[in-house]
Amino acid sequence: MKPTFWTNASLLLIAALLGECMEFLINMVLARELGETGLGLYMSILPAIMFLVVIASLELPISISKAVAEKDAVYHRSMLQHAVYFTSGFTIACLAAGLLVFPLIPVFHQYHSALPWLLLLLIPIISFSSIARGYFMGVQHMGKIAVANFLRRAVQLVLLITVFHFFHFDAEIAILLSLSTLIGTELVVFIYLAYGFIRTMKRLKQSPGEAMEKKSVLHLLLSVSLPTTGLRVFHAASFAMKPFLIKAALMQAGVGEELAVIQYGKLAGVAFTIGFFPAFIAHSLLIILIPTVSEAYAKKEIKRLEMLLSRIFFFTLLYALPAVYLFSFFSDELTSLFFEESPAAVYLQLLTPYFFFHFFVIPMQAFLIGLGLVKDAFYHSVWSTTVSFVLMYVLGSMPQLQMDGIIIGMNTGIVMLAMMHFMTIRYRLREPVGYRLQEI
Repeated sequence: MKPTFWTNASLLLIAALLGECMEFLINMVLARELGETGLGLYMSILPAIMFLVVIASLELPISISKAVAEKDAVYHRSMLQHAVYFTSGFTIACLAAGLLVFPLIPVFHQYHSALPWLLLLLIPIISFSSIARGYFMGVQHMGKIAVANFLRRAVQLVLLITVFHFFHFDAEIAILLSLSTLIGTELVVFIYLAYGFIRTMKRLKQSPGEAMEKKSVLHLLLSVSLPTTGLRVFHAASFAMKPFLIKAALMQAGVGEELAVIQYGKLAGVAFTIGFFPAFIAHSLLIILIPTVSEAYAKKEIKRLEMLLSRIFFFTLLYALPAVYLFSFFSDELTSLFFEESPAAVYLQLLTPYFFFHFFVIPMQAFLIGLGLVKDAFYHSVWSTTVSFVLMYVLGSMPQLQMDGIIIGMNTGIVMLAMMHFMTIRYRLREPVGYRLQEI
């Protein structure tokens, strides 16, 4: 294992910690300024926006970082040029599709009429940011990734505090402005990454390089991007469906529609915000693991990968156990930062298995991508999500369970996902050894 791995990981962890602290403050500001119903509406539309981000990025950060890590530096400029041309055409197609589809989406009718236009603006910002992000990940310039991740939260927090401190709006405008801060933040990140990317391209132009055929570059990128995008689209689509599934189950159990929105807002805006807070560590590891695992597996360094997996698991345990302990025994104190005497305290306690296994699933997903097992990760997600959703609706519809039943379904799904990920990784790491023995 290269000594730079933990150095880069530490850099990302510091930036992510600061970003998550600000995310915590952002959700506190949103909770107090938007109110219970407004927070529920904000959290309900957020998964749809994340779904759009996944489509617009086409998972280029993953495919480009993997390709850059596996290929010599002489091919980088040619690869990036083809990636820019491809992204330009893809962005135009997405904008055209958005103009046709957005007016037909009934969910947008609950929000300000300007929201679809803001989302169209987000498409090119995300698409072209993805190229720069993927390159910097691949060459392990994690300083730029860390700054970009920090800016994403810092700018949004400053914008929210500024807007709500000096102005007061009705609920519809307040939600629109809160969502607008997301687009403004991504624009700032795009400017920062684009500046560094342009400088890098000028430097690569002055260095010796070899051209790659457009077809081979597209095959190299899309062979990773398409299945990974499929995985992320499925995650985003299921995440986008989750608030409506939960509200439907609660209403079936006899809960009123407005109360169901409020309960989901406290689940997503409070319990999820607290529970996912430590996951910044796992996401930081994912960024550095994908190119590291890809490079090691391309060189068939199986012992290195096994040691890395063990160390990642041990490191994850070091923060996962204290985190779930706090969630279990200090849930009232944590959730009172948002709302006093909130049912989110009970939600947080019941969700401790979900958060615990989630911390392990993220780095294991990075291993699956690096090992070329994106399809397996997709199938795992389909099975676990299907079981989870069925249980969430069936148990959540029971008047005696309601939200407790929904959480049981979520916990069951994440345990299934973690087990399938782990078994597949172990099988793949042992597979090349068997092949070498047969050759001998």
